Amino acid sequence: MNHSTKRKTLFTGKTSMSNIRTFVLKTALLSLLINAPINFPDSVTEHALAQSPINLVSSTSEHIHPDTKNPSTQIYDFTMADIDGNPRKLSEFMGKVVMVVNTASLCGNTPQYEDLQTLYEQYREEGFTILAFPANDFGRQEPGDNKKIAEFCYTKYSLEFPLFSKITVLGDQKHPLYRYLTEHTPFKGEIKWNFQKFLISKDGTVITRYRPSQKPLSKLIVHDVEEALKNS
Repeated sequence: MNHSTKRKTLFTGKTSMSNIRTFVLKTALLSLLINAPINFPDSVTEHALAQSPINLVSSTSEHIHPDTKNPSTQIYDFTMADIDGNPRKLSEFMGKVVMVVNTASLCGNTPQYEDLQTLYEQYREEGFTILAFPANDFGRQEPGDNKKIAEFCYTKYSLEFPLFSKITVLGDQKHPLYRYLTEHTPFKGEIKWNFQKFLISKDGTVITRYRPSQKPLSKLIVHDVEEALKNS
């Protein structure tokens, strides 16, 4: 055997030995991994693992209530208690032009109830309605309970449009309906006073917002209601 052949044989032998060592090492490591015990966190019990799969949820995820943060929310998504405490779905007003008003019984704007009733009578046959939500957020001008509010409104103003239970329309305790109206429509901003008004089209779009002092029978509001009835 010449020197070239010896070197080739020696190199081949070393290579084979290296491959064998690598194979043995990998086999041993794989065996350790397979036989190693799996330690689950204390919060995951064997019973829980046996009952159902584990769902991983991002820690930043949150449940978003459709009444407060979903931009596709409309008033039709809400169910409100009427003045007698009975649940009433606002979806029953779908297809109507709606005016939403926060009201009070002892306010300088309280006489607007009379004009609101007149506006309602004038356009209800064409598909217009008013939803009144008493609130005690401004000057404590709606201190009574629902029974007293109903007695006042029906006796003094003979209201026929829907009257709902007293809610909060301002601050941290704001009802989700008003959170939607004041935070998730083009007409953002806190309610300024009693008898703030929102006009809503037949398809649920908030068309505009009127200041509390804007009288219901003003030319502006009458015009807007008529246009909404014709065009929405």
